[in-house]
Amino acid sequence: MVPREGRFYELFGKEAALVSDTLRELNRSLHDGKSAHARLRDLEHECDDIARDIYNLTNRTFTTPMEPEDILLLAHSLDGIVDLAEETSDKIDLYKASPIPDSARQLGDCLAAAGAALEQAVKNIENSAALPPLLEEIHRLENEGDHLTREALRKLFNGNQQSPADVIKWKDLYDLLEASIDACESVAEIIETIAVKNA
Repeated sequence: MVPREGRFYELFGKEAALVSDTLRELNRSLHDGKSAHARLRDLEHECDDIARDIYNLTNRTFTTPMEPEDILLLAHSLDGIVDLAEETSDKIDLYKASPIPDSARQLGDCLAAAGAALEQAVKNIENSAALPPLLEEIHRLENEGDHLTREALRKLFNGNQQSPADVIKWKDLYDLLEASIDACESVAEIIETIAVKNA
């Protein structure tokens, strides 16, 4: 039987691993040009279940290892990343968005790397010495994602080989990919705040 304090960290570790798996699967599908939506939908349901477990555990626990509102915010924000990735995959299928541009694949690489760093940051949330390089890497990847998105949009709107429908589709998809990277940075900031409060 895991003590309740340990149970929070165990659940956060599982949720963060699902975030990393989801972003890795999305990246793989962007590189392969094959749908991964069924897999991402399953991961999204698993993440919802873990977030619900965290909410319920918070409500049942008198003394939590961190402030209850921070627990709920972190659980909700990790779940939000998976929701965005699943929506991206869904829309790639819905729009029949093919071929996948290099810019989208590069954004996928950023997301997969951010997911891996985020998983390690969550698993080291009690180890303030290990956090700075992980959080800095997530911030760096978010900046790189911003740059890639601007360049992708420039190519999208300046290219004369795109149909109006393709421009609309990829503008939406780039917005979702960027929102996913921004959500990773938001979680990094939440982790940083929690670490400072609990130092």
